[in-house]
Order: sequence, then C-alpha cells, then structure tokens
Amino acid sequence: MIVIGAGPAGAAAAIQAARGGASVRVFDKAPYGRDKVCGDGLTPRAVAALNELKIDMSDAHRIAGLRMIANKTVRELPWPSGTKFPNHGAVWPRRRLDASLIDAAGEAGAEVIWETEALPEIDDGRVVGVNAGGTKHTADMVVVATGAPGAVGRMLGAERVADEPFGLAIRTYAASPRHASEHLEACLTLKDENGVPVPGYGWMFPAGDGTVNIGVGALSTMKGFKKLNLNNLLESYRGLVQDDWELGPNLERPRAWRLPMSSQKRHGDGWVAIGDAAGLVNPMNGEGIDYGLESGMVASDLFLENPATAPERYDVEVGERFDAFLRTGRRFSFLIGHPWILRSGLRLAVGTEAIANITLQVMGNLVDSETPGVSGMVFRTTDRALGLADPILRRTRATA
Repeated sequence: MIVIGAGPAGAAAAIQAARGGASVRVFDKAPYGRDKVCGDGLTPRAVAALNELKIDMSDAHRIAGLRMIANKTVRELPWPSGTKFPNHGAVWPRRRLDASLIDAAGEAGAEVIWETEALPEIDDGRVVGVNAGGTKHTADMVVVATGAPGAVGRMLGAERVADEPFGLAIRTYAASPRHASEHLEACLTLKDENGVPVPGYGWMFPAGDGTVNIGVGALSTMKGFKKLNLNNLLESYRGLVQDDWELGPNLERPRAWRLPMSSQKRHGDGWVAIGDAAGLVNPMNGEGIDYGLESGMVASDLFLENPATAPERYDVEVGERFDAFLRTGRRFSFLIGHPWILRSGLRLAVGTEAIANITLQVMGNLVDSETPGVSGMVFRTTDRALGLADPILRRTRATA
C-alpha cells in the first residue's frame, strides 16, 4: 500500500495497514514536524479513534465539554456519557498530534518519505502506484490523504462538487491565563464588518501549554461570502473575547485554510480517498479529524481483507457511516445562509438545555443515523425534512 499524505488520515491508514502485516510506504511533500493549520480540537469521537489506534495522548490537553455562546445566552455542557464514545475530548496542536501519529506508523513498520511529492501513476484507467521524484513505486492500492483537493484530486476526479457548500477558516495562537480551561468555547453569533450574520462560529480552544487557539470559520452559503475578509472577522471576534480570556498578542500571523465538504469521487480502480480528500468534513463545525482517522482505518482494514475489492467496499462502508449526516449538514448550511433563519435558528439551538445538548452532539460529530434516543430521532426527522426542502433551499440559496 502507498499513502499520499502524512496527516492524521494518512497516518491512521498507515498504522492500521502496517500493524496488519502489509508493506506500507507514505509520501509527504512537507518536512517532518511540519505544522498543519487547524483548530486543534479533538472531539470525543476523535479520542475514540486515537484510543483504537493505541496512541498515547498524555501530551494532549483534556477537554470536558463545550461552552456555547449565542448573543447573551451561555451554556456550558459536558460531553455526553453513556455513548459509544468517551466523555471527553482534547486539544492537541497539530504539530504534536501529527508527529505522534506518523511516529506510530513508523514504529509499526511503515516507511515514511518526507519532502517528496507523489502523484498517481495511472495505467489504462487504473492507479498502479505513484511517481515520486521521478521514481515509480507500484502498489496494490494507493490511499489519497492529501487534505483539501489539489493536484492529486484533480488527476483522479476527487474534487469538490461545485454546487455544494464549503468552508473557510482562519486561526492563530495567543497566550492566556485560561489556557488550562477544560471547556472548548464556541461563539455561534458572528457578524462581518457590515453587521451581516455569518453562518459559522468563533472558537477559543485552550491548549493547556500557556496558549489558546483562537479562530473563526464561515460557510460559503452566506450572502457576500466572496467578499468576506477573514482577517477582519477574526479581529472582530478577538475584540469580543479579549478581556474575558486576557489574551496576549498573536503569537504568529493568522493563517487561513479551506474546508472541503464534498467530493465527486472517493474511490476508483486501485485507489481510495480518505479524510478531507474525500470531503469528510462536518459542515456544521468544520471538524474532520475524527472522520479522517476512521476512514483511514476502514480503508486499511478492507485492504488487508482483499486489496482487489477494497476500493469499492470502502466507498460503500464510508457512505453508510457518514453520508446521511454530512448530507444533512450541507443542506442545513443552505438554510442558515439566510440571515433571518440563522438568527432564529441560533436562538433555538441554545434556547433550552435539552436542545443545547442536541446541538452539542452535532458539534461533536456524535450524531448519526444509528444514534438512539431523542438526538437520533431529531436527526432523522431533520434529515427527512431537509431532504424535502432541498430543491427550494438550492433555488433560494443566499449566494444566488
């Protein structure tokens, strides 16, 4: 197996395959120890995946719950107990998280080759390996873990679906005496410099190392999205939290990134795409590390069973696991692209503790079609309702 990309998704695939006895080679364009721009937050679902991979998380800062803010309403809720996921999350800066994961891949027997761009080698429509630095490497399956689509995605047709939403986010770090807080904080009521409500949120993620990760994210479904200035939005949000968190100056220049939330293809003859490269990002929070870890493990498990059938079986299994929730999230993002719906929806989302707990599970990627109880029922009802409304939502989308 060859893996293109040494981030969490690619490392998870390499760990799982190498531990299962496969020969694994990983290529990454960046040098070892590179930093990946990210919010650094890990949901309980991500913690569960890291536990399954037997990753030592003693270096991560444990998070007990989420503090949601909508206008003057503040709700501080613990991550739910009694589910198939742990009752805690974490904040783990990506430089350290990614190093821990790829080190585990190397310890499992995977060969990791840094500072080398690998592109798919295609023979009669089938991916048979990669061309890396002018050298061809063959493999029974190539795993694309390249993050937001780029050259590899374009070659294989694994690009974003043009009519579906995507997100943009920006973050930096700052010193704060509250760096050891046990709660993530999400402000759901953002406005741009013209006072237009922004479908997205601002976050304060305490890293436990003297710093906090501060950032904002926005969905492409808002009116005027193309003119949205992320630096201005971040500065506006910083002004809201500056005093409460006693923030020091930015420790680095704010850095932005794109959040893909769909993919035209996520498998083909001889290859699969995992994580962000497959569009596996929650449209309602921009989170994708947990999906990346899970999809990487699924791809490798199926490869170990039968390399020939793995790509097609992978597409089916990932679809059954993630597609309904992500489809509902994309449809919901069209809905909240309308300012008046966004305002009303935010009041509802945190209006009562019962509904806020459902919002918490959505923000934590803890809800899917198999979730029992009230949260699962609300998800399935919402999925059906938004499915019926989808044609209208697309015709009246705020960006039209």
